[in-house]
Amino acid sequence: MSSNDGNPTLGFVGLGVMREPMCRNLAKKSGLPVVAFDLRSEPLQRAAEDGVESAASLADLAARTNIIFLSLPGEPQVRAVVQGPEGLLAQMRAGQTLVDTSTCPVALAREIAAECAAKGVDYADAPVARTAQAARDGTLSIMVGGTAEVFGEIEPLLYCMGEAITHCGPVGAGEAVKLMNNMVVVQTVHAIAEALTVAQASGAVDGHVLFETMTKSSGDSFVLRNHGMKSMLPDTHPTKSFPIDYILKDLDYAIQLAEENGVKMEGAYATRAVVQRAAEMGFGDRYYTVLIKAIECALNPKG
Repeated sequence: MSSNDGNPTLGFVGLGVMREPMCRNLAKKSGLPVVAFDLRSEPLQRAAEDGVESAASLADLAARTNIIFLSLPGEPQVRAVVQGPEGLLAQMRAGQTLVDTSTCPVALAREIAAECAAKGVDYADAPVARTAQAARDGTLSIMVGGTAEVFGEIEPLLYCMGEAITHCGPVGAGEAVKLMNNMVVVQTVHAIAEALTVAQASGAVDGHVLFETMTKSSGDSFVLRNHGMKSMLPDTHPTKSFPIDYILKDLDYAIQLAEENGVKMEGAYATRAVVQRAAEMGFGDRYYTVLIKAIECALNPKG
């Protein structure tokens, strides 16, 4: 197992929009060697500017590192990378640590943790929240599920990528918090999108005045100031941000967790229907504030 004068070598799998800056911040701030793997060469070439080395394969990465971070789109990708025939679990050895920063079902985190334990590999789920800019700035919120011992090992490394690091409980707790957070956020996005659509349709109040006044009132929120003021008012829904397809996936995972435990989240069902409609309209790769288009479409379906 690789080391640097007794210090660990870090691995990072998956360099997407938020994940590439996470990996680069880890390399810049940890003072430790970082080896990354991605199916695309472009982000690996950019990360090399910060000293990140490239792995030829998952097996190569596992052989060269001690602590491996995953940052992947969702359950199918995590299963392939971790549990596939050439996946990490087939390559990792006792004493290594696997940290999954992806947003996945709680049940999957528990399943992988058990498989890791059988090999003597430590595991933690550590999904992240906040924006792509926060990923670049290293100011993410990171919610961690795992033992106190594993949390103590990885906490300094997580501070290279985030500023709010919370040990939420045992394995799966980090995923549970992230899923409930995103469920609340997307329902709030849904609510302010409806408020703006009503304002515009009625002509009773200008949308800018509505939102600016709400920021001084009890309806104020992070979502209003960011998703509402910065995206909905200018009608800007970029593609290189958190898209409809991703929030729909997270909402499905949240509903799955609720249903597995006998809870019916009626508000989440209503929001999911709107998000699904936005995806069906062809907005799957757009920032999920674009769900307002699905609300406007329902207002004027022939428009």
